[in-house]
Amino acid sequence: MPQTKKFIIDFDSTFTQVEALDILGEISLANDPESPQKLQAIKDITDQGMEGSLTFRESLEKRLEILKADRKQISGLIDELKRKVSKSFERNREFLQENANDIFIISNGFKDFIIPIVADYGIKEHNVFANEFVYDEEGKIIDFNRENPLSKNNGKAHTIKNLNLEGDIYVIGDGYTDYEIKASGLANKFYAFTENVHRPKVTSKADHIAPSFDEILYINKLNTKFSYPKSRIKVLLLENIHPIAVELLNEEGYQVEIASTALSEDELCEKIKNVSILGIRSKTNVTKKVLENANRLLAIGAFCIGTNQIDLETCQEKGIVVFNAPFSNTRSVVEMAIAEIIFLMRNFYNKSVAMHEGKWDKSANGSFEVRGKKLGIIGYGNIGAQLSVLAENMGLNVFYYDIVEKLALGNATKLESLEELLQTCDIISLHVDGRKENKCLIDADKIKMMKKGAIMVNLSRGHVVDIVALKEAILSGHLAGCAVDVFPEEPKNNSEPFVSELIGLPNTILTPHIGGSTLEAQQNIARFVPGKIMEYINTGNTFNSVNFPNLQLPFLQDAHRLIHIHHNEPGVLAKINKILADYEINIVGQYLKTNEKIGYVITDIDKAYTEEAIRALKAIPGTIRFRILY
Repeated sequence: MPQTKKFIIDFDSTFTQVEALDILGEISLANDPESPQKLQAIKDITDQGMEGSLTFRESLEKRLEILKADRKQISGLIDELKRKVSKSFERNREFLQENANDIFIISNGFKDFIIPIVADYGIKEHNVFANEFVYDEEGKIIDFNRENPLSKNNGKAHTIKNLNLEGDIYVIGDGYTDYEIKASGLANKFYAFTENVHRPKVTSKADHIAPSFDEILYINKLNTKFSYPKSRIKVLLLENIHPIAVELLNEEGYQVEIASTALSEDELCEKIKNVSILGIRSKTNVTKKVLENANRLLAIGAFCIGTNQIDLETCQEKGIVVFNAPFSNTRSVVEMAIAEIIFLMRNFYNKSVAMHEGKWDKSANGSFEVRGKKLGIIGYGNIGAQLSVLAENMGLNVFYYDIVEKLALGNATKLESLEELLQTCDIISLHVDGRKENKCLIDADKIKMMKKGAIMVNLSRGHVVDIVALKEAILSGHLAGCAVDVFPEEPKNNSEPFVSELIGLPNTILTPHIGGSTLEAQQNIARFVPGKIMEYINTGNTFNSVNFPNLQLPFLQDAHRLIHIHHNEPGVLAKINKILADYEINIVGQYLKTNEKIGYVITDIDKAYTEEAIRALKAIPGTIRFRILY
């Protein structure tokens, strides 16, 4: 950092995620029966002081009076605060250490706990200016040093004035007292820091709103560790994605916007223009038209198994990587399939409906055990294979059909044709993907091939089964029952009505696409998909991607990583390496993988390179997208 720039950083809710006195209150008031009320009072007083509606000294006096803390509790506070350092300062620890001479902590907090925290980041003790507790002989906090300028109103401005700092002064903080420094004419810029808390009265007076320390370094061209501030990466999550995903992406420093429902094509076209990461479930269709409006989109996360709702081909053409969750809800879907098979075989649905109508029909007619029955699984992927294992353990004889050669698990038997499976089995369970070729895979002719009295379960995709033909088979008695969780057309949200030919049919279980809707499955998905996206953004790793060549990359160390996505044409790698050689750039490591449409080249280089070299790499014919990571 140039010597002419000095950074003044606040501590509470800026360097750390929390207000230290609030945490001290949780410690000191832990056994107080009025703890909740007192803690809320402390928080309210803090907010009033930060917004400027209460003078700082009044705020400090009121809070210490409530706290009743002692020296021993400060140690516990320090331990807690070390776990609460703001993520963007943690990410930039190296920057703070390297530029310690020009970084100052000026806080209305207390040196007693601030110095041990910031020392871990290389910040020097003599650059920390804060209040000091006054203790009695027993170590109880009885007051604060009232002569310290920082215990008085406008104390920060007074402290900086006394420092006589040379050069440009940039203030980073979340409170009104931080703004006062700029208002006093003692700072060039005031950055309202909003990573942890957003105070409108403060941000309205800021020169720049900074959602992270990365942002401040970026706009001052001081970002030596990260190629782009994560706070500028916008994420849009639709369809009520689990809060764990939101939390993980927020912790990474991204700007996250959420919506509880799917969006129409036109709505999404408008919304996606400045979005870098899109998260969806099964109801949002990411069409070619949508993608043509996605000028900044880097990645799409499908928080489900299927990806047929995404135009994968256009994503490839635009260099947009797609991840899904192929394993995360497998167990949930399988358990639902097992439950519905038993339910249908025992005719529970009809019995339950009759009971609700006041009819007592104690009869074994149409009720069968599943043991010894023949289960036919269409699609032997992750779900089909696990269903095979659980079903066999329950005594079912398992048969399966898949267009791809799959290893049979346990004693399952692979059949050579779909027709043979339909004619052989008592129970048919569908677990195929949503590709166009699977539309009406089970049509009227296929249903007629099934054994009379058989049952069918569809937990795959709505368009796989001809719904009208299925209805006729149930009404005619050819099929004894069915369970359907997916439909050709589904409501976009819970307020839209559900319409289907299958409503009201006997021994027919209808569920609203909830095969994977268990708490466990949604939590697993919410961890898995963001993890893959963040790994791609941070390292270029595409392992488990649906539409990109799969590359698993080593962690980037002491180098810059050049990511080059291009049409799969001959000679691109040679052109990349020629440019690097022409500009005398040393290659530390290089990785290439292609599929039928695109090539994906990762090149790790020494840190020395020129803008001309980067422009030349971007100008290679066939280039789709180019990124630099460091």
